[in-house]
Amino acid sequence: MKVITQREFRNNSASVIDAVEAGEIYYITRNGVEVAELRPIPRRRRLTAEELVERHRKLPTVEAAQLMREADDFFGTEDRVGAEDVWERSRD
Repeated sequence: MKVITQREFRNNSASVIDAVEAGEIYYITRNGVEVAELRPIPRRRRLTAEELVERHRKLPTVEAAQLMREADDFFGTEDRVGAEDVWERSRD
């Protein structure tokens, strides 16, 4: 952690931002009082296509008919709109 003044930050902002991007944390002061903390944003690593496929394979299987029964048990069927098969839509 480094402490710099507002003026130092203004005059050297490019090098400070480069250091923050490299992982450094800065506290910025104004009139001797810390007023801001400048730190890198945590970045999530992007997953490869293979990793995404593997995650997809681990997802639980959803049976539409069972899902519909459970929804009917919980919400009831009075306000249901459309046909029995919610995944089929008519093409008029």
